[in-house]
Amino acid sequence: MKEYTVAVVGATGAVGQKMIQLLEHTEIPLKKVKLLASKRSAGKTVSFKGTDVTIEETTDQSFEGVDIALFSAGGSITTRFEQAARQSGAVVIDNTSAFRMDPETPLVVPEVNPEALANHKQLIANPNCSTTQMVVALKPIHEAYGLDRVIVSTYQAVSGAGVEAIEELDQQNASLLKGEKPQAAILPSSGDKNHYQIAYNVIPQIDLFAEEGYTFEEWKMINETKKIMGLPDLKVSATCVRVPVKYGHSESVYIEIDRDDVTVTDLQALLAQADGVIVQDDPANQLYPLATESEDKKETFVGRIRKDPDVANGFHLWIVSDNLIKGAAWNSLQIAETMVKMKLI
Repeated sequence: MKEYTVAVVGATGAVGQKMIQLLEHTEIPLKKVKLLASKRSAGKTVSFKGTDVTIEETTDQSFEGVDIALFSAGGSITTRFEQAARQSGAVVIDNTSAFRMDPETPLVVPEVNPEALANHKQLIANPNCSTTQMVVALKPIHEAYGLDRVIVSTYQAVSGAGVEAIEELDQQNASLLKGEKPQAAILPSSGDKNHYQIAYNVIPQIDLFAEEGYTFEEWKMINETKKIMGLPDLKVSATCVRVPVKYGHSESVYIEIDRDDVTVTDLQALLAQADGVIVQDDPANQLYPLATESEDKKETFVGRIRKDPDVANGFHLWIVSDNLIKGAAWNSLQIAETMVKMKLI
């Protein structure tokens, strides 16, 4: 049996830390795990399966002997080192937006479009976290009933902005509970002029604003959904919002399908059988997906399934998943595991 050397690029980040935890239980036969980060983190150690592993600085030479490189250190790091990694023979699975819309790069959620992996050129893109959980739920619906329109509003956790954002939320909460004014503010995106408090607040901006009043985060959801599902003409609109929650993105999703004879029970039964989905939908007993209950879980949770009162083919869903797990670290590792099973690595 072949054994694989796996590198984690961005090992000290929020997603990188989750990747390391998940690698301890991976189905991939491991020969070695290399942990790569910036120069300032080099020399630190991380425990992996009871052994201390020293973090190394990421350089062009870091990828010699590496079979799989899991990148999660920002788009600039990916564009700086992906070529060196591929030239060394590694398959790069990138968690940034650097190559998601590149027509030559597969954008993959294993429950949705694993067949796209067959066309890889040693580079696979991991989708935006909010897109990933949504398409896991939408794929089986499209296959069974067709899909014409998607309108999504997200309630995204601060961990999507990194370790510093989590710490900042804690600091702001502590200050406010003492009656003090918060000393810092989470940045909706680097370079923004206004830096708003996130504690006790809701910020209707994630990333910078782009064309037509949509943010880059919203355009990611729009364009990535179409690419992953292979539906370039699908009507998709998104509003992405940051909320004072540490882990777990929540989404209110409105869909219109191609049939008007489908019931809520039909959708519940369909999704209950879908790969990677757990249905939690019992309003009488207040059972529905919660961000706090999704933490550290690999699945996507769906509930509050309702038929629109005015549109015969319209439905509303509430979709929740851990953004650092299924939205990032697990989906990346799941891609690697799928490629190993398909003998593509």
